[in-house]
Amino acid sequence: MSEFQDSNTQAAMPRWVGLAIAGLGAISLLGVGVGFSAMNQSKSTEQTLQASLKQQNDALMQRLNKEDEQNQQLQSDLKVVTDKLNLTQDELDKARKQSKATVVAYDKKLNGLETNVNSQLATKASTDDVNKLGTDVSGVKNDLETTKGRLDRATGDMGVMSGLIARNHDDLEELKRRGDRNYYEFTINKAKTPQHVGPVAISLTKTDSKKSKYTILVLADDKSIEKKDKTAGEPVQFYMKGATRTAPSEIVVFDVNKNQITGYLSTPKTPGAATAASNNSGQ
Repeated sequence: MSEFQDSNTQAAMPRWVGLAIAGLGAISLLGVGVGFSAMNQSKSTEQTLQASLKQQNDALMQRLNKEDEQNQQLQSDLKVVTDKLNLTQDELDKARKQSKATVVAYDKKLNGLETNVNSQLATKASTDDVNKLGTDVSGVKNDLETTKGRLDRATGDMGVMSGLIARNHDDLEELKRRGDRNYYEFTINKAKTPQHVGPVAISLTKTDSKKSKYTILVLADDKSIEKKDKTAGEPVQFYMKGATRTAPSEIVVFDVNKNQITGYLSTPKTPGAATAASNNSGQ
């Protein structure tokens, strides 16, 4: 009776109850599976994150180690440079001391040399002065002898013995230094207008450069004096007012060119001649 009732009771249970129970079981299983999968995924993510953090930490440590090595290298280089600078400073100080010592030694040597030279000069001064004076006297004597050989006297075109004759500009400068007469150097070209030379005026009318001859017209004391076919080096003489018969004025020509002569005029140093020269210069 009892078994019959249980069978009926089971038979009497609705079908949807069984389905509900089966569905709940399936849902439970699905929830367990999803939870397990989520747990696995979370664990994988954590492992990946830990690996990434470890990689970043390793890279940071490598960078720190590299920078530490560079810092040590810089400190080493700085020490080398500092040592070199200290060495250079020591060498510089040493060089300065040596230079100062050299200067002191040089000054001492120079002072000693100067004292020695002054002593020798004081001892030999009189002897050297005498020797130098003798040399100067000999040189002047030789110069005078040489000049004397260049400067000579000649009879002028008026038959009067001339003074010393200069043959060129240097000889004329020597005569000027002697100061025996008045000297006027000239260069005269052919021209219609006479050229003033000292107290007179001279006009060049003719030249013969091959024979060194020339013809001039001298204007002095309101007179015209022609000197025709004269030769270079020949004293050409004429008288001016106030001059004595033994002291004529003289013209000496150095060079005769095609249309030009070069030479000088000399006049005596007498009061009368000076007055005449002044009057002619004013005219």
